[in-house]
Amino acid sequence: MTVERRLYFRPPAMLAVLLVLLPGGAIAQAPPGAPAMQLQSPSSAQMPPSSSKPVPPAFTLTAPRGGNAAPAATAPLQLAPTNQPPPPMAAVQQAVPHLRAGEVALLASARFGRDLPITGGLTWRVYADKPDNNGMQRLLKEEKSASPTFALPAGGYIVHVAFGLASAVKAVQLRDEPVREIFDIPAGGLRLEGRVGDVKIASGHISFEINKGSQFEPGDKKPIVSSMMTGDVVLLPEGTYFIVSKYGDGNAVVRSDIRVQSGKLTDVLVTHRAAAIMLKLVSRQGGEALANTEWAVVSPAGDVIAETKGAFPRVILAEGEYRIIARNENKTYPQDIKVITGVDGEIEVLAR
Repeated sequence: MTVERRLYFRPPAMLAVLLVLLPGGAIAQAPPGAPAMQLQSPSSAQMPPSSSKPVPPAFTLTAPRGGNAAPAATAPLQLAPTNQPPPPMAAVQQAVPHLRAGEVALLASARFGRDLPITGGLTWRVYADKPDNNGMQRLLKEEKSASPTFALPAGGYIVHVAFGLASAVKAVQLRDEPVREIFDIPAGGLRLEGRVGDVKIASGHISFEINKGSQFEPGDKKPIVSSMMTGDVVLLPEGTYFIVSKYGDGNAVVRSDIRVQSGKLTDVLVTHRAAAIMLKLVSRQGGEALANTEWAVVSPAGDVIAETKGAFPRVILAEGEYRIIARNENKTYPQDIKVITGVDGEIEVLAR
């Protein structure tokens, strides 16, 4: 099965100066009756030996696009240039530029874990370490290269680097000699896919949002990533998150906790217990569908799950029992139905 692979980025919010990374945490236990999560242990991140052939990267860096969840597998993120293996950190060379009198070179680079250098998609910002008259640290330099070298007057600075939604920050003191700083970014990748049974849900019919922390923690939750599509890869600081998967526009929604590990790509399969149903109002069985029909799907508790209009509307519903109400020419035609997971079909409502 081919899975489209992309990296998803969101520009970081402006700093107060020191950015606090999202904390890690244990996955909360689901309450009784909630779907169980099936977790597999992640594979170890291993660097290829020096004698191995170049390995293409697992992903290409791109700009952002705006039930049961089981991490099927994890793998190390390989973010080296195309057709090149990830070099060890010691092999990353940075030239010291010509310096003016009183300037000192700061050579910066970033990595996942111990031996995974990040070679693209970074944004660097250097701030003064002392606040100005307004109480704010002044932005002095900004770079988007993988391994920038900053020429700065001797003194103290705050250096911040962002990679997707993850970041790291350091206080740096420059004196006489060049300073080399390696920033460890505790982040990992998360890729999502939805299925009904063994059938993959096509992209465009399912969307995901990602929230910080566990779904069982108190307090209001605001998504940090919205409208994420199948196959996208979002980079997140290491920690616990809960995902909300919505299949269609009805009530087929699954919420699950997930753990993101630094330097790993976690594939998540979200299994929906739902089916796609096409509705028809007919004057006789097998007859033509009546146009200009209004539809409502109502739960046994009387809640309206979906409303639509047309001769052949398609609704996606979670498994269960419903009442379908068709309205045409000021007449109402109700019918009870039962939705079974994976059994897509057509429902005819007789206009009589």
